[in-house]
Amino acid sequence: MEPDLHRNESVFTWAAPPLKFGAGALDEIGAEAAATGASSCLVLTDRQVRETGIPDRVAHGLTAAGVKAEVFDRVGVEPTDESIAEAVAFAREQKWDCFVAIGGGSAMDTAKAVNLLTTHPGELLDFVTPPIGGGKAPWLPLKPLIAVPTTAGTGSESTTICVIDFLGLHLKAGVSHAKLRPTLAVVDPRTLLTLPPEVTAASGMDVLSHALESYTAVRFDTKAAPEDPMRRPAFCGANPISDVWCEMALRLVGQHLRTAVCNGRDLEARTQMALASTYAGTGFGNAGTHLPHANAYPVAGAVKDYQAKNYPEMPMVPHGQAVAATAPAVFRWSYPADPERHLRAAELLSGRTFTKTDGAEALAGVLTDLMADIGMPSGLRSFGYCEDDLDTLTDGTLKQTRQLAVVPRPLDRDAVAQIFRQSL
Repeated sequence: MEPDLHRNESVFTWAAPPLKFGAGALDEIGAEAAATGASSCLVLTDRQVRETGIPDRVAHGLTAAGVKAEVFDRVGVEPTDESIAEAVAFAREQKWDCFVAIGGGSAMDTAKAVNLLTTHPGELLDFVTPPIGGGKAPWLPLKPLIAVPTTAGTGSESTTICVIDFLGLHLKAGVSHAKLRPTLAVVDPRTLLTLPPEVTAASGMDVLSHALESYTAVRFDTKAAPEDPMRRPAFCGANPISDVWCEMALRLVGQHLRTAVCNGRDLEARTQMALASTYAGTGFGNAGTHLPHANAYPVAGAVKDYQAKNYPEMPMVPHGQAVAATAPAVFRWSYPADPERHLRAAELLSGRTFTKTDGAEALAGVLTDLMADIGMPSGLRSFGYCEDDLDTLTDGTLKQTRQLAVVPRPLDRDAVAQIFRQSL
């Protein structure tokens, strides 16, 4: 039967990995890996996370469970095509039955790429979303991957997405496919207690933006039906299940992010932010993120000199800072697409009541106030950008087809440029 190209989508997809959550969950990873039948496991992390002792503790637990383990600690803090190539080369030196990723999104995204490229022939760009890459879908089985976040932010433990900074292109881009989703997420809030305030704030804004973008994404049933129902995109748009998780995440961020930033030893605040990250991850991993994330990739990819406090000494814009930089302007712009949903989001975040007379400034204002309270950088100029960079940033956003597919309003180049201009 020929597809009806005039028909709206009537089906949405939703998936999430099994989850172990709570203090002590870290110590059960060895048993979980052994239960897969694995006899060997590569633990992927970065040097800063390894200094906490967590990766070696997990490796000892794997060994005690009868699983040979080795730790690779050279994951790039913002993974690049070069840092991933190094990790892949290391992983290919011997056969691994499973992988454990420990860290922020960088470790988990690197592990996803390692899993993909050690089970499939080809290069990373072969699998990256067009027009930047070839868009090839994985066709062979991947190995079990256990994801252990040590920040409350990325949600990568729940998602199908791997994001890479391609140094030669000065641009971030992603691979997204259901086979990349971890087979188990292990979330232990105790791993968050030593995070510096700046990292807590940036990762918390990433949680918030995941939930907000998914909640305000174009509704799944207002998109055109796919020609091939077996090739639906991973981002299906706002849907009733993702909405529930996103609403809970927004409420928890509004109640606990400020406390987590001000007092990192507050285990209750850390636990609730870990829950918020998990909720938002299961929401956006299906509904999708849109313009703040699309904008964040060129913001991070084109940076020259910015040095973020309590991050490695290298030019980089941490992902949460890059996402947050244009968020108030984006949600001011997207307000007409669904005023009630934007107002509801503002209420969930702030605990206050808003009406349509508050308009587009309600959510934008709540975001601006929260960002000021937790010490987020104010505007793109903080990262060294100016009017002369608007074309570069706009060009980079317009290449992010995965995110742009669920933007809730018709988008053109002028709108993107204006959002960047307002965010300087």
